[in-house]
Amino acid sequence: MSAPDPHREPVRPEVTSPAPGPTGSIIDPDLARQLDPPRGRPTLRRQLTSFVLVGAVSAVVDFGLLVVLMAVGLGHTPAKALSWVAGTITAYLLNRRFTFRAAGSTRRFVAVMVLYLITFAVQVGLFVLLYPWLLGLTNQVIAQIVGFVIAQGVATVTNFVVQRALIFRRA
Repeated sequence: MSAPDPHREPVRPEVTSPAPGPTGSIIDPDLARQLDPPRGRPTLRRQLTSFVLVGAVSAVVDFGLLVVLMAVGLGHTPAKALSWVAGTITAYLLNRRFTFRAAGSTRRFVAVMVLYLITFAVQVGLFVLLYPWLLGLTNQVIAQIVGFVIAQGVATVTNFVVQRALIFRRA
């Protein structure tokens, strides 16, 4: 056996492209699923994250419109009513599209609006019950914060669970 000639190019193996699969694609199907996962129901973690982000965006819409409407002279009660409606519709549209990946429907829209009205009443009712009790235990600021967080937390969890389990269950 002789030593390889240092002036000669080494022989490289021939590189071939993979043969197309049954769908005509040369991309590995497992890799394709990782790059573009199926459009089925998102995971619970993804839905929770999306729901919280949508809630933040909707709160900005609600508060921003409230400030604008009051700045142009609308009273605080009608301004808040209109801004709440705008924030609620924003939440429905974004949650339907991004959180639950569902097609639009009148039934779902009405169901979400009814749910939001119910949880609005629950949230206000909880705050009305909790605030005086908390005020007897602590100062006004702490009572407001704790009452708000508990009432808002119950409303948010209720909204998510009912939307995921009932309204968007087949999405």
